[in-house]
Amino acid sequence: MGHTHSVAAGHYLAAQAAFQVLEAGGNAVDAGVAGGIALGVVQSEYVGFGGVAPIMVRMGETGRTWTFAGVGHWPAATDVEVFRNRYGGRIPRGVLRTVVPAAPASWIAALEKFGSMTYGEVAGTALRFARDGFPMPSLMHEIISKHRDDYNSYEANAAIYLPGGRAPAVGEKFVQTDLAGVIQYMIDEEQTALATGDRLAGLRAARDAFYRGDIAARIVQYNTENGGWLRSRDLADFAVQVEEVKPTRLGDIDLFTCGPWCQGPVLAQTAGMLNGHDLSTLGHNSIDYIHRLTESFKLAYADRHAYVGDPDFVDVPYHQMISPRYLAERARAISMTSASPGMPKPGDALGFAAPMAQPARSADEADQLDTSYICVVDKLGNAFSATPSDGSASAPVIPGLGFVPSARGVQSWVEADAPAVVGPGRRPRLTPNPVILCKPGHFVQPIGSPGNDVQPQAILQVALNMHVFGMTPQDAVEAPRFATFSYPRSSAPHSYDPGLLKLEGRIDAAIANGLSALGHDVQNWPDWEWTAGAVCTILADEKRGVLEGGADPRRPTAALAW
Repeated sequence: MGHTHSVAAGHYLAAQAAFQVLEAGGNAVDAGVAGGIALGVVQSEYVGFGGVAPIMVRMGETGRTWTFAGVGHWPAATDVEVFRNRYGGRIPRGVLRTVVPAAPASWIAALEKFGSMTYGEVAGTALRFARDGFPMPSLMHEIISKHRDDYNSYEANAAIYLPGGRAPAVGEKFVQTDLAGVIQYMIDEEQTALATGDRLAGLRAARDAFYRGDIAARIVQYNTENGGWLRSRDLADFAVQVEEVKPTRLGDIDLFTCGPWCQGPVLAQTAGMLNGHDLSTLGHNSIDYIHRLTESFKLAYADRHAYVGDPDFVDVPYHQMISPRYLAERARAISMTSASPGMPKPGDALGFAAPMAQPARSADEADQLDTSYICVVDKLGNAFSATPSDGSASAPVIPGLGFVPSARGVQSWVEADAPAVVGPGRRPRLTPNPVILCKPGHFVQPIGSPGNDVQPQAILQVALNMHVFGMTPQDAVEAPRFATFSYPRSSAPHSYDPGLLKLEGRIDAAIANGLSALGHDVQNWPDWEWTAGAVCTILADEKRGVLEGGADPRRPTAALAW
């Protein structure tokens, strides 16, 4: 708890980096960017320095909220027929799933619009972590060990993550020299520009160092020599879309979600379907409570599957999908006496389009591009929420650069009728989706989670734990969770498990039996199962002037406040 500013992040060193910026006089955006860049170093098994970085910012003075769509698009040379004909309709591991790396552009765009510091000032701690090393955390060791064969598929990846042929031991110093060189080069280019220009000129120079300079040249050279599609023009012309967003509602709370360039509509729709229902009378994690939330999520995922893709290419009926009337109609389709057997049919969003056919059941395991999170609230009431992602195991590290350019292409589809189909200039339908809740005059609350498709489910459950059941942020994060998987996964090969509902082990067996009786295919997760999402959040109480953070105590997350 604190009275001035607060940070919560998926790794304690990232929280430290952000907190140091706040203590040095930076605002929430400066701090959030510092922590986000640090996550690409200290949690690089899950977060790529050249990966994705969707960001949401709410400015306290104006009350306006903005998103930075930090996801890259497919290169201009992309040919979906290669996947259909050469790879049997699959998007293979490796360089062919590469899209334009968006994270550096997204961090810098946030600094340009709302920050007050230079790139060097916010990236300095990440540089030190990469250059001088940090103790290998247990989770990072576990993930690298689990994906040992994947890392060994690429010489440059193995050289970093399997030195001497093994994952670094817990507590062993982990150094990323090549990545440090990339960060240093961007800082140096900024410093040169600052000698004759202002802060914005310096930020442009740091950005150009990545997208137009030596870093871009190495990325393009590797792609050219190894059958990839990414070229200089794709990088040089890339820009992150920035847009103001308006809230939907979660009860009497303003709910800010990202648009249909990601899975943000899932959370907005599900919250809307719950409006008008007194969830508190159902009881926390009761049979009826879990059933209603699960069936609401299944309806939202059905609409995601049918309608949501890059809005620059797809006429997504987004405003209809989040309208209260439409969502009330969708909610009326829920039976409280039986579970829908699979993914329900999508709603008729103004007769918009013929929806995709129901997917066939698949037992194939979806590729995981897991994620981290950082949020910040400062003394001015500014709030920062970001969900950076893209790991280091499923595609090659560029030799000499120390990072994997975004392999987020795995969250596209090859079917021609899919809204998120592969194509030149198209963005994959991103799973990371930062969120901000706000009740003006009462509180502002950035919140987010890892967990791929499960993110909206984890976020909503934690939010309801606080705002319906009165839990503190920490208790809300620690409460046991559940998740439906009755939809095609976003990541290839898009596995699908009709009716599957997973419950954490701490949920009573009688609840599980009652849900099974309703028709859910109930399976148990172990206690404290990480795949349910290590949610981080800050609740900034404007009336009491108190900031209170919550983070998962079983992972290297941290919440700091002053």
